Amino acid sequence: MEHRGSAHLRSRTKIFRAVVAKEESLEVDLLSLQVLWHLARKRFIASDYVSPAAEFAAIYRGAGADICMEVTDRCTKCAVLGGSVINVGVLGYGYWGPNLVRNIFEVAETQLVAVSDMRRDRLEQVKLRYPSVEVSTDFRDLLNNPKIDAIAIATPVHTHYDLAMQALQHGKHVMVEKPMASSSEEAIRLIDEADRRNLTLMVDHTFVYTGAVRKIKAIAESKMLGDILYYDSTRINLGLFQRDVDVIWDLAVHDLAIMDNILPSAPCAVAATGINHLFGGTENLAYITMFFEENLIAHVNVNWLSPVKVRRTLLGGSKQMIVYDDMEPSEKVKIYDKGITVNQSSDSLYKALVGYRSGDMFAPQLDVSEALKVEIQHFAECIQTGAEPITGGQAGLRVVRILESASLSMKQRGKLVHLAPEGHALSCGAA
Repeated sequence: MEHRGSAHLRSRTKIFRAVVAKEESLEVDLLSLQVLWHLARKRFIASDYVSPAAEFAAIYRGAGADICMEVTDRCTKCAVLGGSVINVGVLGYGYWGPNLVRNIFEVAETQLVAVSDMRRDRLEQVKLRYPSVEVSTDFRDLLNNPKIDAIAIATPVHTHYDLAMQALQHGKHVMVEKPMASSSEEAIRLIDEADRRNLTLMVDHTFVYTGAVRKIKAIAESKMLGDILYYDSTRINLGLFQRDVDVIWDLAVHDLAIMDNILPSAPCAVAATGINHLFGGTENLAYITMFFEENLIAHVNVNWLSPVKVRRTLLGGSKQMIVYDDMEPSEKVKIYDKGITVNQSSDSLYKALVGYRSGDMFAPQLDVSEALKVEIQHFAECIQTGAEPITGGQAGLRVVRILESASLSMKQRGKLVHLAPEGHALSCGAA
């Protein structure tokens, strides 16, 4: 294959191969596993290229200038070659924190500096796995550490606002676990603080960064499905019962983030019903219906009291339909060429003829990169470039507003709650 800018490329490729040789000779797998692997796939995280393994192998086979250029580009920017990385501290090492820590440690664009948690036994686990990482039971140690550029927060929902605000006020970029705050008022304050200080605020809506959801978004935007008619999701399992949030804020938040990312517009009203089966607890089962200005409806069923775990979403279009089953080991996304055709008679509505179309099904190839890793790379890129994250503060705010409205509707036994700005005339069944 003909190389572009061969002299420049040879120089950069030489640097790349020198790094490989150096690290392999020292028997250190940090670069080969954390830098080379992830840098090799960097160009293809949003595409349908075969796999990170194939990309990595292609470099060694000398498959072409495009791949080598991208990989050596990333190498010249990473810390081992004198570039800058984003130094990150993680707050919280409970359920989700270990996943954040592992990915931040492995991603080439970030450097894990410190971890804070109130429990010393958790911090002992951190020191065993990551001896070079600082640990502390005091969150203020992260705030006052001048080496830390950004803080990732993985703590209970009711603490998100206070901790994220403190981090922003100390000049740190923030990645906060979903949902970003307990109310839209708190979310707006965080957005304003981040904007005032020119800092990146990102919400950890991990599902948005999965290969499946990114593929669905691309398909929807291509108009392959036609007009989107409905979004119908079932997200149920046994537990885990949460103390500070109900099942909507724990499980439905995922679907709301996915909807915000792939649907052409935001809902204008929501109705929700739910029930609590535990004394003194929060709702553990709920049904949410969302209405749109367009001829579109969304329904989400969430449940902590199901004997089986189901993660299934139907996205119906006027031309084609998608079934997204996150529990499938492969072929998580299936596209069905099925639907109806209506031959309307000009004489009478009663003479309308409905035809059923049943065509092929195909499963598109998906990027298998770990979603959280893709998300952290995106976070680092947004910090470096100043770009708004895909799941930035505004996206997080839209999700929180729907959560608030759903909770309010649920307390009023399914009463319709409007989401549109005050004074805006609604056309989606306003009461």
